[in-house]
Amino acid sequence: MISPSPSPFTEARARALLAQACASAGLRPEAGVRLLALGENAVFELGDPAVVAKVGRAAALTARAARELAVARWLDGAGIPVVRPADAQVEAQRGGVITAEGHPVTFWRRLAPAVRPADSTDLAPLLRALHGLTAPAAPGEPLPRRDLLAPVERWLRAAEGHLDPGDAAFLLARRAELAAAVQGLTPALPPGVIHGDALPRNVHVEQGGPVLLDLENVADDLREHDLVTLALSRDRYGVPEQEYLAFTRAYGWDVRDWEGCAVLRGARETASAAWVAQQVPGNPAALAEFRRRVASLREADAGVRWFAF
Repeated sequence: MISPSPSPFTEARARALLAQACASAGLRPEAGVRLLALGENAVFELGDPAVVAKVGRAAALTARAARELAVARWLDGAGIPVVRPADAQVEAQRGGVITAEGHPVTFWRRLAPAVRPADSTDLAPLLRALHGLTAPAAPGEPLPRRDLLAPVERWLRAAEGHLDPGDAAFLLARRAELAAAVQGLTPALPPGVIHGDALPRNVHVEQGGPVLLDLENVADDLREHDLVTLALSRDRYGVPEQEYLAFTRAYGWDVRDWEGCAVLRGARETASAAWVAQQVPGNPAALAEFRRRVASLREADAGVRWFAF
């Protein structure tokens, strides 16, 4: 059963939380604050200072936000090109995540302008480097497993009253079935450090080369997680076949050759369908996309195109 939904997380709400966090951090943005993305986090560019802020949608994301800061510092120290916390500009952040009415807010160095859009061949070498690391006993605590399906109920709860209850029940049942199946998978690759949401959109190509972004799902788990993501993007989001094959050549292996691929793909599809639900209140386009995704899963139609949010 899904609990009552929280207050809507709108741009206006996120801006109000950001203002509180900036005051706590001693930041006084002098230029216009610009919204870059609104999903699990509201991401804002502050202008001056050269900082990007991430405002978490829910208090439940606080521990993950703290871990992302620690992981970024660890990966930077390990020589992986990653986005870095704005510790020099935000001294208060060194003591932990800054919160505003319970919502986690983190501050990051603004990257140099992209020289071009990232593609799958920018992602592949970053993953190879990341996958070559040994998971540490720290930062702070061991890296978690990558539980794709854990947030499904929270995402559906955020849209309670806006969704067909039958669609929500279908996704919850599918989540339970696939969670059990994922536990029984035998990996083809040695498990270890993974990004957890490995897509070209989470790579920024600046003058010095590609940089890995959005480290909140870095985990210690099946490396196949990072490879299934792009295979699904080929099938559902229109990544061209030639680009996908370029990725597999650059990485050195095609996850579709693994017998567990269908199970892990199914888990990611289920999570991806539920993720859109949190965007549904006040957004008819998100509701249409949610319904499209659920209908294609009900009908087991792997050819239906999904559209990114």
